[in-house]
Amino acid sequence: MSITIARRGLLAATALLPLPAVAQAPWPARPIRLVVPFAPGGTTDIVARILAQHMQERLGQPVVTENRPGAGATLASGQVAQAAADGYTLLISNSASHGISPSMFKNTPYDPMADFTHIALAATTSTAVIVNPRYPAQTMPALLEYGRSRPDGLDFAISGHGTTTHLLGMRIGLATGIRMNPIPYRGAGPALLDVISGTVGLMVDGLPSCIGHIRDGAVKAIAVADPQRNANLPQVPTLIESGLPGMTSYSWFGVSGPKGMPAPIVERLNTEIRAILKLPAVQQRYRELTADPSDMTPAQYTAFIAEELRVWGDVVQRTGISAN
Repeated sequence: MSITIARRGLLAATALLPLPAVAQAPWPARPIRLVVPFAPGGTTDIVARILAQHMQERLGQPVVTENRPGAGATLASGQVAQAAADGYTLLISNSASHGISPSMFKNTPYDPMADFTHIALAATTSTAVIVNPRYPAQTMPALLEYGRSRPDGLDFAISGHGTTTHLLGMRIGLATGIRMNPIPYRGAGPALLDVISGTVGLMVDGLPSCIGHIRDGAVKAIAVADPQRNANLPQVPTLIESGLPGMTSYSWFGVSGPKGMPAPIVERLNTEIRAILKLPAVQQRYRELTADPSDMTPAQYTAFIAEELRVWGDVVQRTGISAN
């Protein structure tokens, strides 16, 4: 009888406990969606697939990439912002979705800080200022001198309107007083062809798309936008060395989720992603992409995004660039 009473008492007490105290469901218990806000094939997609492959090996559940391009990466980002904060829907946050687009689009369907849990920075890629080998200015100081001598300014090719390369060119103009005239193309490939032919002599481009042409001499890199010289182009000076203090720029790619994600899930994801980025196979693949791995905590990645929003928001405001 006493055992029966004790059991009843235990059951009654257990019923009064909050559910997590009774049973905490393990995470992950089902597949995870990793949403990519760009079409397949680009650097964002490649980084996502590298992460997904290794995440599912380490987490024991499938990690499925979903490509949802559109509206400067804001379409997919807005959808993820409204998803359940349970760790099963994640986003490849990036320099467009959480750096430039929130300032450039008038009706971005999310707050890039308040509506997300920022988990880890996965990769950065550098930007280069490149010229045709027959262009009048063959160094960055010579380019600045050439630009200041031309009232109509400098025409420069870009892979698309509102990209980091577009805004870096405009930022150089703001810092130097040179009028910069962007010529947008539908992707880096067509733009590079015109720079190689001399149709447009100057371009600001991401290193992954132009490094091959630099190495074979079809174009010349006259500056990179890294804080220090880039290991892929150690002979090329930085914009800072060329007389532009603080002038750095990256394309970057990380992992974020909806706001309010449980701290244990965030910490687990951050730990696993940072471990993945240290794997020799991943670092070799990154070298092939001219990408650099990162090693940020969630708090550091959140602060990084806040600074990117500040920098690019200022450029958008001062130049009046708009996507609408």
